[in-house]
Amino acid sequence: MENTVARGERYPAPLFPSSAASSSGGAGVCMMKTTWRNGQDESFIYFISSFLSSNSFRLNFVPIDPDFIFNCGGLSVAFVFITTWECNLIPYMFSRIQKLKEQFAHFYVVVTLQTKEQNDSFVHSYFKFGMELGRPTFVPVPDVEMGFEKIVKIALSLGVSKQQHAVWKLKTERMRSMQRMDLFIGIVTSIPGIDNHDANSLNQAIGSIEAIAKASKEDILEKTDLSAEKADIIRRFFRDPKFYLSPKLS
Repeated sequence: MENTVARGERYPAPLFPSSAASSSGGAGVCMMKTTWRNGQDESFIYFISSFLSSNSFRLNFVPIDPDFIFNCGGLSVAFVFITTWECNLIPYMFSRIQKLKEQFAHFYVVVTLQTKEQNDSFVHSYFKFGMELGRPTFVPVPDVEMGFEKIVKIALSLGVSKQQHAVWKLKTERMRSMQRMDLFIGIVTSIPGIDNHDANSLNQAIGSIEAIAKASKEDILEKTDLSAEKADIIRRFFRDPKFYLSPKLS
């Protein structure tokens, strides 16, 4: 006898604390194919609805090609969810999967296999219909509730991964910006008489080193709080070789 859980008996516990979702306005949106919903038991749809709610997902029923599309963390993840392995529908199922894998960058197939015979049939069909390993990724499960939990976990993990990558990119760009600013200040303060305050003022009002080199004394006086003496030193530093090549006494 198969050791499976009856539909609707598993408690839909959240996969992460509700505070984590509320701080970002919810985990995301789950779109369920209308015709897929119509082919499922009402108790299973109730389980799905409760499970999504406990994980702060909003559920919409729409006429989409996959069975589910999750928008999570700025990422879209599509799923085909085969809740019943029917041998007479195998050619249709794999034909549909082949088409959908070309439409979505992130695409998974969750398939419920409750017996050894079903598992053997799936393995035989997988190779018969020329599936490419990992494209898409198939996730076999023993029951439908576990299958949907896997779907939500996959969507959440990919969404979190994308968010972490975005945060990493922001931190990296911020660090590069700070390094560029340090280099800018180092170059500008090498001009005799120019300090950090002057360098920041030039950066905000004039811009790049190239722009400062091209700026006239009048531009510097008009746009910054530098003195006429300092504006003249900057102009001579960039335009008069005799000035910047001559030795300076500190």
